[in-house]
Amino acid sequence: MAEVLVYVDHVDGAVRKPTLELLTLARRIGEPVAVHLGAGVDTAAPVLAEHGAVKVLAADAPEFADYLVAPKVDALQAAYDAVSPVAVLVASSAEGKEIAARLAVRIGSGIITDAIDLEAGDEGPIATQSVFAAAFTTKSRVTKGAPVITVKPNAAAVEAAPAAGAVEQLAVTVADSSKGTKIVSRTPRESSGRPELTEAAIVVSGGRGVNGAENFPIIEGLADSLGAAVGASRAAVDAGWYPHTNQVGQTGKSVSPQLYIAAGISGAIQHRAGMQTSKTIVAINKDAEAPIFDLVDYGVVGDLFQVVPQLTEEVTSRKG
Repeated sequence: MAEVLVYVDHVDGAVRKPTLELLTLARRIGEPVAVHLGAGVDTAAPVLAEHGAVKVLAADAPEFADYLVAPKVDALQAAYDAVSPVAVLVASSAEGKEIAARLAVRIGSGIITDAIDLEAGDEGPIATQSVFAAAFTTKSRVTKGAPVITVKPNAAAVEAAPAAGAVEQLAVTVADSSKGTKIVSRTPRESSGRPELTEAAIVVSGGRGVNGAENFPIIEGLADSLGAAVGASRAAVDAGWYPHTNQVGQTGKSVSPQLYIAAGISGAIQHRAGMQTSKTIVAINKDAEAPIFDLVDYGVVGDLFQVVPQLTEEVTSRKG
């Protein structure tokens, strides 16, 4: 069976969930070959094997950490040349999409971004996308070269499928042209203890109706009771009520959780573009005519300052 390259997103060998989803999707179109760059392959390899990687191509070089994405593209290109895969899968993070785009240019292939599903086709893998603010669903395939496809987190349920997962060292030469931008410092982001926004199974977002940064703890309380990530609309972020890193929308992050709760968010098209593919959508808004109610599965017309605390209390009591 043809092989499919899967770029591993990890932190010191701790494999992130979107990579396990990629391995699940890769098995539909071929045999997954994981590409692990950086330290921690001994930790990652058993997890990758458990989820279907027939082998793991590993490389570690200081350039992966010292420079921006180009050295990683060099490595992924080396893996591509070694394997000649039918497709290359990368998670749809900001860095992932840049790596994918650079690789596609180098190997002369087409690219599909933000896929939400994959299937085998007679003329190559077919990717499903949700486009135009999720107003349409399209199926696409690349007509030139092996497709490079980025896949949105939460696009597939993770399924274990034990495979050999033998680790093989990948020879990588980092080009001088890949060292144009050097990383000079790093500052660890303060952990909130909540899931990463794009990977969370549940997201609770607040908007203009929260009416101030001092009121966002109400949103955080509901999120914490559900084990959820916290999001915010552009209006809330622009007002300085919540960090830009938590913005959901066309100019923020796209999320596709199992459950999305929008509190005090009117539902402007910019916000809908970032969350409309969520599996179940709940809105809380005192304006019964708010556009958000056009796409929800469940809507509550009411004051979020009354509804959200009651909901939090009910969730907490049922957990106890």
